[in-house]
Amino acid sequence: MWRAACLALLLMGPAGASTWQALLPQARIVGQGEFRWFGFRIYEASLWSEAGEVSPARPFALQLRYLTAIGREQFVERSIAEIEHLHPELPRDQLHTTWRGWMRQAFVDVSSGDTLTGVYLPGRGARFFFGDRQTAAIDDDAFARAFFDIWLSPNTRAPSLRKALLGGAR
Repeated sequence: MWRAACLALLLMGPAGASTWQALLPQARIVGQGEFRWFGFRIYEASLWSEAGEVSPARPFALQLRYLTAIGREQFVERSIAEIEHLHPELPRDQLHTTWRGWMRQAFVDVSSGDTLTGVYLPGRGARFFFGDRQTAAIDDDAFARAFFDIWLSPNTRAPSLRKALLGGAR
């Protein structure tokens, strides 16, 4: 019995965290696409949902499998810039202090083949995973919506990726 409990804790990761699939056990891929920057392949993205579609009223997961190495700070700064572009009304101190700190906790340096997954939980916030290890639980719905807008907003700077993630719809 003791061994089973230890194995369960190891599989769950730090502080009782679970893999992202435990949050969406019936999830299936809604859409997939690739992000390129000046012709360079940066990551492959997959959008997952239990409903078979994505809605701000239902949980979903966005998974990025990196095709190149990217540092945590580069990911944080690029995310801040995209959120500022999409949401100029947000208070700069909130974005540059609180939200930047949360992103530094959630993100890690990645190498080719590494996977980062963000899970959107409506009304609750987001959970972030590096592989199967939870890196952050951010209980702020405004942050979660703004962060996932980077990929899913109609005003994203990557409209073809958005279309592919949403299964070719919208």
